[in-house]
Amino acid sequence: MIIVGDNMDIKFKIDEFEGPLDLLLHLIKESKMDIFDIQIEEITKQYLAYIESQEKLNLEIASEYLVMASELLEIKSKMLLPRNEEELEIEEEDPREQLVSRLLEYEAYKEITKTLKAKEDDRRDIYTKMPENVNDYIENRNYLESGLNIEDLTNAFLKFLQRKEAAKPLKTKVTVKEISVSSRRRDIKKILKKEKKVSFFKLFPVVTKEYIVATFLAILEMAKNNELLIKQKDTFEDIVCEVPNGK
Repeated sequence: MIIVGDNMDIKFKIDEFEGPLDLLLHLIKESKMDIFDIQIEEITKQYLAYIESQEKLNLEIASEYLVMASELLEIKSKMLLPRNEEELEIEEEDPREQLVSRLLEYEAYKEITKTLKAKEDDRRDIYTKMPENVNDYIENRNYLESGLNIEDLTNAFLKFLQRKEAAKPLKTKVTVKEISVSSRRRDIKKILKKEKKVSFFKLFPVVTKEYIVATFLAILEMAKNNELLIKQKDTFEDIVCEVPNGK
């Protein structure tokens, strides 16, 4: 395989081997050799055979592979040269030492590359976004129209209780059926669907503690969810609940 880089340099890649060190490291591992005690004659033979097989396929071998071949032959020749007794007594540098050092360094970088690649793959699944002010995206709608607010609505509700003589502790009774906010929401929706507009106070036909609390909470929740509008034309006038436009 031939890889063309951004600077138009051509790198020859043989069966997933990037460079001669990668090929050499593969051959050493395949032969189960000790990297600190490379059988230079055997590994040179395998390396040259591999290069020769590529040439037979009419593939152009990159110069760096040929340079490594010449280095292997040089190391092989040094190890095969006969030495006299004086030379044997003098500790000389092993001809393989520099090659072993380069292979170890390359292997270390290769392992680091695998780790970085794994981290890159993990990072690709993570998406981040800088914090920003989301207030511009919040729809600020007021469902209590004509200057009404929650306090006004609560005061009107308390006055309603007083008129109904419900400001005193309300009588409680055990009932089989429990009054819930969700059930009162359904009831109010049915009323609005039929009448479209109804007095706020007419939504409290039953004066019991459970019923009044559930109804009041249901109205507030429906107003918050834009399921009804609460209006009052003028101060002290009746408060009206009606279906929002388009509903």
